[in-house]
Amino acid sequence: MKLEAVDYNAPDAAERFVESLRNTGFGVLKNHPIQQQLVQSIYDNWHGFFNTEEKEAFRFNVETQDGFFPAEVSEVAKGHTKKDIKEYFHYYPWGQCPDTLKAELQRYYEEANKLASQLLGWVEAYSPDGVSERYSQPLSSMIDGSEKTLLRVLHYPPLNGDEELGAIRAGAHEDINLLTVLPAANEPGLQVLTKEGEWLDVPCDFGNLIINIGDMLQEASGGYFPSTTHRVINPEGADKTKARISLPLFLHPKPEVVLSERHTANSYLMERLRELGVI
Repeated sequence: MKLEAVDYNAPDAAERFVESLRNTGFGVLKNHPIQQQLVQSIYDNWHGFFNTEEKEAFRFNVETQDGFFPAEVSEVAKGHTKKDIKEYFHYYPWGQCPDTLKAELQRYYEEANKLASQLLGWVEAYSPDGVSERYSQPLSSMIDGSEKTLLRVLHYPPLNGDEELGAIRAGAHEDINLLTVLPAANEPGLQVLTKEGEWLDVPCDFGNLIINIGDMLQEASGGYFPSTTHRVINPEGADKTKARISLPLFLHPKPEVVLSERHTANSYLMERLRELGVI
């Protein structure tokens, strides 16, 4: 099995994209509206930020979870014992951010949200009747005006050989949210677990946009759209000396949105954050 990139401008783009999500939990888009130049500039500027002490001035706020998370508080994926080898910055429009980096990041946040809203519309349009009847409201309206949607700027530092045995850049996990939108990173490493139990490389051609299903969409669709396990593996050979920047946008509904008979978006998020030990 291979993940194929779908041309955003193709007449059957929506259908093929949703089919890929249904089959693999992932969809890859090329020729989409988000400018590579903007993404590259963010990569370059944040690479600089993570390599300065300035980041310590933006240490995360425990209550609101915005700001800089250093490597020592990095996540342990559910079911794992090793911390991921990464540091990251949580950006919300209402949260803290260096003045010199905010305008560019906000522009990306808005553009990615706009495209994501369209993609949720595609998902709804190609949901079978029995599945779309489960949605308490149109999928794209679930994120309208949401202050919970999170842009994470991830920095995977170069590997220097003294990493904890068994630790990787991001342990196998699923995302909590509806959809995650991710520009292909500047280095390979992202893999998805197939239904057959094999790890599949996600195409990392720069300019591709990678979208995956999160647990909330799985919940809202009654399991029709699968939240797929994925990970970021450590590079081999010379690539170990390269840092990796990644820019996932996690689409979160407004807290009061009803996902299923069991959960609102807020109750689901709180349950998962408790499982992860974040709260």
